[in-house]
Amino acid sequence: MTTSDTIPQHIEDTTAETIELPLLARGDTVVFPRMMAQLMVRSERSQHALEYAASHDHRVVVVSRKTPPPADVTMENIYLIGTEASVIRTLRVPEGLINVWLQGERRVRVSSVQTKDGYVSAMVEPLEDHVEMDNTVEALMRESLTVFENCVNLANIPQEAYIMALNADEPGVRADLITAALDIPIEQRQEVLEILDARERLERVSLILVKEQEVLEIQNKIHAQMQDEVDKTHREFYLREQLKAIQQELGQIDPLTREANSLREKMEAAGMPEEVRVRVQEELDRLTSMPPGNPEVTVSRNYIDWLVNLPWSQQTEDQLNIARAAKVLNQNHYGLSKVKERILEYMAVRKLAKDRLRSPILCFVGPPGVGKTSLGRSIAEALGRKFVRISLGGIRDEAEIRGHRRTYIGSLPGRIIQTMRQAGTVNPLFMLDEIDKVGTDFRGDPSSALLEVLDPEQNHAFSDHYLEVPYSLSKVLFIATANLLDTILPALRDRLEIIELPGYTEHEKLEIARNFLVPKQIKEHGLEETGLNFTNAALQSIIQDYTREAGVRSLEREIGSVCRKIAKQVASEKPAPSYITAKGVTKYLGPKQFFWGTAELEDQVGVATGVAKTAQGGDVLSVEVVLMEGKGNLILTGQLGDVMRESAQAALSYARTRAAALGIDSKVFEHTDVHIHVPEGAVPKDGPSAGITLATALISALTHRPVSREVAMTGEITLRGRVLPIGGLKEKALAAHRAGIKTFIAPVKNRNDTADLPADVRREVRFVFVEHMDQVLATALRETAVSLQAV
Repeated sequence: MTTSDTIPQHIEDTTAETIELPLLARGDTVVFPRMMAQLMVRSERSQHALEYAASHDHRVVVVSRKTPPPADVTMENIYLIGTEASVIRTLRVPEGLINVWLQGERRVRVSSVQTKDGYVSAMVEPLEDHVEMDNTVEALMRESLTVFENCVNLANIPQEAYIMALNADEPGVRADLITAALDIPIEQRQEVLEILDARERLERVSLILVKEQEVLEIQNKIHAQMQDEVDKTHREFYLREQLKAIQQELGQIDPLTREANSLREKMEAAGMPEEVRVRVQEELDRLTSMPPGNPEVTVSRNYIDWLVNLPWSQQTEDQLNIARAAKVLNQNHYGLSKVKERILEYMAVRKLAKDRLRSPILCFVGPPGVGKTSLGRSIAEALGRKFVRISLGGIRDEAEIRGHRRTYIGSLPGRIIQTMRQAGTVNPLFMLDEIDKVGTDFRGDPSSALLEVLDPEQNHAFSDHYLEVPYSLSKVLFIATANLLDTILPALRDRLEIIELPGYTEHEKLEIARNFLVPKQIKEHGLEETGLNFTNAALQSIIQDYTREAGVRSLEREIGSVCRKIAKQVASEKPAPSYITAKGVTKYLGPKQFFWGTAELEDQVGVATGVAKTAQGGDVLSVEVVLMEGKGNLILTGQLGDVMRESAQAALSYARTRAAALGIDSKVFEHTDVHIHVPEGAVPKDGPSAGITLATALISALTHRPVSREVAMTGEITLRGRVLPIGGLKEKALAAHRAGIKTFIAPVKNRNDTADLPADVRREVRFVFVEHMDQVLATALRETAVSLQAV
């Protein structure tokens, strides 16, 4: 359809007298000739136009606007073909409106408009219809009437409109009547108004009718389908309620129906996604149709029970008070500043970014007893979330994670879904304990199954084999714990944000014991009224002489042992001490179990102190070298691994190539066997970081220069004597500090790793960073050689 400011091509230019009439410009309707129209007039100019018409010949011209008010009425923003109409009646109504009844008379063409005396006046020329009756026109009239009848039946069109069209003998009038009755856009109505040829107008209306009929048929079909669904739902609900009422009246509700009704109520209250709801509804219908004795009843009932009792929309509100969270973390844990800072950063970003932030997958890595699991509980308390955990240690079956399919007898969902049901919310703090101890065998790889659980791109639709519907884990805050990273699947480790928790220093252990462990054990053993307390010397004695660990688990156990003995005295009504001193520790715990701070009692030739990283944190170890008459063989003992054996070979090769510079007779290697031993032979040892320790002990034995007992070292050695960086410097430095080492030699490239060390370690231990073996020897070896007899 095309309308413009010029006369359309299908309008013939007729010669007629030009008349001036008041103009009503409407944006909401098109008035057709020979039809009544009722309009509500709000515009002040239009009201003045009606007043003028009422005082003269009661005639106005009605045209449609191209642009809505308040734009002025000009030749550019109105359609030029309109309708001359007679004002039948006007009635003023509230809100300043005039209700006017108009009778359309004939089509007119506007030639000009002007504003005068508060209204718009238009010069118009009458237009006449062109009618040539023939068989084609007659056929169009019948066809249009038939289609219009269908539209009347399909749509909400008054029957009177069809009767008026039926009684219209002229094709142009019938076309106008049908167009006025249809719910079509103003543009299409205007297009029909502008067509003067009756046949062409009827053809256009017939096309509009056919399209309208198709739309109405589709609309009615959709409406009928929707109505059928609604009626079906209402009918099922009504019949179900009737059946329930009848069964209650007769007291004949069978247990299966009662249980199905209960499950249906839980389903409605669960807030589950639509696809899950449809699945549950289908399973409920299947359950209610089964005979009570069918063995499938139990399987279906258990499946529905799992689905309706899972949390789908229930969640706790995060408590994002940063100050409160920091207070909670500090109350429950001493130190661990790096971990606490990371949690507070997460809470801060969550507070600002709302739900846009994906929950991080944290992994606490550290030796046993450093507080990884209890730290997870404190984080849950700080956030105000439910805390749940599963232990992954020893799991070898993938079904433990993904569940078993329902085809198996006694099948259940995996531990992830079971724990989510236990949590009762969609956003708990979920702790995956001992993730480094997950195994694999012929039953699958649980570590690979955890990839979907911990991947933010996948866990919004976690698939459990038992549920067979997607379950979202995207709002869960996962925290994993591990003692070592080496055994974690690389793809799984890539999804984890690693936060290392090294061992505690003696000072930190003392603070933890005094502020946390002692009050806890006194309360647990019912000794609050005795006023029992431990002196710092007593706690220091327990730490140094009765425990050997990176964490504080054994420390708590020994404190509890002392409390038990005091409790026995109190219960036996025997006098019990109020203070436990260092001497009292020996009385209650017996002789010392460990000896710290004496890595070596004196400087010795061929004995160097190294450090190693273990599952318990760090530890010091001595490397012993003795020379014997022989044929130049290298003997290695102490259950050393392949890498450590290669380090010993590299140390010997370095010593031989530097023999002249070190003052060693090169012939000694030909008739001397070198025996290198690392004590505690029952403990496997491996890794390259003992390279400089082996070389120092070997060169000390060859040069008879003692190694300082206050020096410990770590670093990998090359054949040229270069010292390469190592891992685990923090744990090794803590072990050296705990053993009373005063000087610690480390590779220069590990200098930045000391930033994570506690202040007391950096203060009490002198760190020497080296690049070459010569620097190691200058620091570790005494200047004066001693005789073999002195050694």
